[in-house]
Amino acid sequence: MGLTGLFLISFLIVHVGVNACIFVNDGGETFNTAARFMSHNWILRIMEIGLFAGLILHIVQGFMLWKNNSSARPVDYNIKKANKNSKWYSRSMGLLGTLLLFFLIIHVSKFFVSTKIALYANGGINDASHNLYLEMKEEFQTWWVVLIYIAGVVSLFWHLLHGFQSAFQTLGINHKRYTPIIKAIGVGYTIIVCILFALMPISFYLGWIQ
Repeated sequence: MGLTGLFLISFLIVHVGVNACIFVNDGGETFNTAARFMSHNWILRIMEIGLFAGLILHIVQGFMLWKNNSSARPVDYNIKKANKNSKWYSRSMGLLGTLLLFFLIIHVSKFFVSTKIALYANGGINDASHNLYLEMKEEFQTWWVVLIYIAGVVSLFWHLLHGFQSAFQTLGINHKRYTPIIKAIGVGYTIIVCILFALMPISFYLGWIQ
């Protein structure tokens, strides 16, 4: 669970980095160039298979962990002091993960599928005219679509806030000297990544970028 979590955390750096190219505000030229490179590079396309495998494995691991925890304690405690022992989001990773899964299904269906159709359909002749930037811009003109993405980012925020440090702890990296540093890096990482992801639909909707 820790290894697949760190793998997906690493992927988010690449994903948010490419998407942040929209803030160059050059009509999508920089973003489309970066997106086209990501979809045409054979090494990255092979790694993409590993990405989906890691994502599916992480989901399966999360479900198994939840099931094992539920089986280990079928009868609940008479007196609960959960708030004193852990944060609410650390106890809600299953719920947050499920919300993220629904969001990912929507996200993949909106953008990933169209990119692959343009890449592979008719020998790829549609790919040169495929404008992912314009597709994003049009998609984020609808207020409820923007709200769905913001809700997805909020779920990602709480999921990462616990998951970042937890991944290192799962791998045995838990020391009074290093754990506070890892937690601080995790908080900084989570804030930066989620702010950038949230600003993308908001910026399109409010017309901050053209």
